[in-house]
Amino acid sequence: MIIDGKQIAADIRRELRAEIEALLREGRRAPKLAIVIVGHSPASETYVANKLKACAEVGIEAVKLAYPTEITEQTLLTEVHRLNSDDSIDGFIVQLPLPPHINETTILSAIDYRKDVDGLTPENVGRTVQGLPSIISATPRGIRELLARYRIPTEGKHVVVIGRSNIVGKPMAILLMQRPYLSLPNMSAASLGDATVTICHSKTRDLAAICRTADIIIVAAGSPNLLTADMVSEGTVVIDVGINRIDDPAAPRGYRLVGDVDFEHVAPKAAYITPVPGGVGPMTIVSLLQNTIQAYHEHTR
Repeated sequence: MIIDGKQIAADIRRELRAEIEALLREGRRAPKLAIVIVGHSPASETYVANKLKACAEVGIEAVKLAYPTEITEQTLLTEVHRLNSDDSIDGFIVQLPLPPHINETTILSAIDYRKDVDGLTPENVGRTVQGLPSIISATPRGIRELLARYRIPTEGKHVVVIGRSNIVGKPMAILLMQRPYLSLPNMSAASLGDATVTICHSKTRDLAAICRTADIIIVAAGSPNLLTADMVSEGTVVIDVGINRIDDPAAPRGYRLVGDVDFEHVAPKAAYITPVPGGVGPMTIVSLLQNTIQAYHEHTR
């Protein structure tokens, strides 16, 4: 079965819009998100535009704060501190990547974890590891939501995560091995967890053999068609986080998007599988909206 992330994301947006409309009827203000973008990367501009559109759809007030590529690290830090202290802002993100002269870790570490709706600060990551209430990185949260909505159990399952990034691989592994006491607002099944997790990466030996032992495989390696049919056992659940451009003269734009999974050949063996596009991607943005509303409730209670 194909997991329809686009439809699930649309369902969640409707739920969030209804929640915000209820807040407004109670005389409360709408949640507010700030998005900081540095430079003029076409990809980043597109991502930010999509986030702003999603906010408008559900009723989150969103503001884009654009700065030139030449901004200094200190000036950007000053802006982060200003947003931290701005009581009208419930959450904010700094769109990545940043220019080479700015240290991303320095900037992310300066964000107040209570307003860190990307879930990337050391505080939020650490709280997640300890099973404390936290804001979860958007893509792992979105994947958990997909598993929950499709009623795919993780308890006692062997999950192989391919990729060890701080944004997807590591937090994903933590969430899946977590005990069910972890409580996340706006999650349809917060008890997901209790999995046995193996993290694989570019230095892993005999990746295919490890993957064949998995009940669930989550691929976030940024390598086109890395997971092939011979690496997957019958009935495996496959979650493809990758999104890669490959040349295709026959395509209208001269390229097409593919994931980290050889979808055509893996899909017939999989019990569930996410497509690219239309799988995990839409869930990442909707998870940002969920995180913003979570931060709003914590900020205004």
